[in-house]
Amino acid sequence: LTTRLPFEGKTSFGMSVFNLGNAIMGSGILGLAYAMANTGILLFLFLLTVVAVLSCYSIHLLLKSSGIVGIRAYEQLGYRAFGTPGKMAAGIAITLQNIGAMSSYLYIVKSEFPLVIQAFSRADPTADLWYLNGNYLVVMVSIGVILPLALMKQLGYLGYTSGFSLSCMVFFLSVIYKKFQIPCPFEEFSAANHTVSVVYGNTGRLRVFPLQTAYTIPILAFAFVCHPEVLPIYTELRNPTQRRMQHVSNLSILVMYTMYFLAALFGYLTFYGKTETELLHTYSRIDPYDTLILCVRLAVLTAVTLTVPIVLFPVRRALNQMFFASKSFNWLRHVAIAVTLLSFINMLVIFAPNILGIFGVIGATSAPCLIFIFPAIFYIRIVPKEQEPMHSIPKILAACFAGLGVAFMIMSLSFIIIDWTTGSSNSGGGH
Repeated sequence: LTTRLPFEGKTSFGMSVFNLGNAIMGSGILGLAYAMANTGILLFLFLLTVVAVLSCYSIHLLLKSSGIVGIRAYEQLGYRAFGTPGKMAAGIAITLQNIGAMSSYLYIVKSEFPLVIQAFSRADPTADLWYLNGNYLVVMVSIGVILPLALMKQLGYLGYTSGFSLSCMVFFLSVIYKKFQIPCPFEEFSAANHTVSVVYGNTGRLRVFPLQTAYTIPILAFAFVCHPEVLPIYTELRNPTQRRMQHVSNLSILVMYTMYFLAALFGYLTFYGKTETELLHTYSRIDPYDTLILCVRLAVLTAVTLTVPIVLFPVRRALNQMFFASKSFNWLRHVAIAVTLLSFINMLVIFAPNILGIFGVIGATSAPCLIFIFPAIFYIRIVPKEQEPMHSIPKILAACFAGLGVAFMIMSLSFIIIDWTTGSSNSGGGH
């Protein structure tokens, strides 16, 4: 069962890098300074580097499997490796992972957008104004911005909005750097606090440190989740070769690796021990009406909003592969799936925001599958034994990689369970 490509790829190398970079960059960038505050700079840099290299290797496994069978759909690789169960497992993991990601992005819009509008308009926070109601705003953003982009026939067209989205994040980075240069009184206060805690609370800090550090590992492990988007972007790449797509992936990961590290570094060096899980909240504690920080919050909201259509594409593709594999492209179905998905996610965000905790569990199970386990086991099954026997180094490496994925999954789920039982909320999703 092979799927012939319905069209020649027309998307340029640069646009593909923008699209994949945008798929990688999620709201996780805001939590990285907090992660660095827990690990220290050197350990953070080491972990981030390891995760970036593992993500490149994982994409290499996907592309190699895809090259051998001539298929550029994650679900069809699953079908070739394990038949229908493989196809359904990949399709369900992509659907759950990306619905979870879209929900968390729209939840940020729902909670942050009203605050930004309220600060810009200097409106009374207690006033019952419709444009300060997050529920209305999230629906308006979904209909006005996300839906038209999600209705595009091909991902390639989103290269421009992805480029804009990434430039919003560069702006975010430059402001964090600028704020880092301005010594604010808050920093003195935090530094003083930091020394006090080191002098008096030393034993407590040491006891707490390993667990806090361990929490950051799942956050970082999933910082480069873009695997559902790799094959759709590969399909649309101009002159698509495995090597060219690997270059696209490596460059996207390198760009995001640099942005992640710098954002975490400057955010951490501004606040040290006072860094919060969500970096921009730490800034607004100093001056909620600081125009520059408001512009950054707006930029982050824009970036997060423009990532939703990119993340929606693989879900629609997965649903098509699972339920309409034999059917050709149909505009009505294309539109209907996008409208249904967005409506469902809006309902979740508006009426059941508490369910986002459940997505933490889903993320902890689907992300390791998509990044580590599936690429490795599909590779082992798809690459012929004549070409690479089971005891060959590439297959052994792939098997170890799948084992690492299982370890990450157990680790993330354990932390989430510890969180729930102790009532704290230290572990966060990676995307």
